[in-house]
Amino acid sequence: MVDKNATGWTATLNSRHHRAAVAIFGLIVLAHWAEHVSQAVQIWVLGWTTAEARGVLGIPFPWLIESEWLHYGYAIIMLAGLFLLRRGFTGRSRTWWTVALGLQFWHHIEHLLLLVQATTHSYLGGQAAPTSIVQLLIPRVELHLFYNTVVTIPMIVAMLLHRHAREDERRAMACTCAVAL
Repeated sequence: MVDKNATGWTATLNSRHHRAAVAIFGLIVLAHWAEHVSQAVQIWVLGWTTAEARGVLGIPFPWLIESEWLHYGYAIIMLAGLFLLRRGFTGRSRTWWTVALGLQFWHHIEHLLLLVQATTHSYLGGQAAPTSIVQLLIPRVELHLFYNTVVTIPMIVAMLLHRHAREDERRAMACTCAVAL
């Protein structure tokens, strides 16, 4: 249950500003996911090499795709957003949001491992470049498309359940995200 009398910026974020915060966060997540989808299309539909396939923003700004700091920073933003906005979710939507948070925590660990390797130039398993644990089994493009997809899907489910909350969930909400039934 959400404390409707809580104060502070996180309480405000999860009450009167929750709808806007979730919408903005959702757009950021979808834009990032779309970058991974466009990179996959460039490889599997257009036949580009992995080096050429840099998504939409990576074409004019190639350093974006090569920056482990940027990728780690995004992983932290995702983790922070999922953590900070979680308090505003109730019932079934909170369960799905928590699933996304757990998955993103692991995704963040993988990016932390990549960042440490990139800064120390000591690569996992004798690889020639920074390599995550699961990347030892699955190529990086496919793996990160997978990670972003499995984090995004429970987020979307959570947002839909939150927006269309049952009556008991609506009573527990401190925000006005739910639509009237």
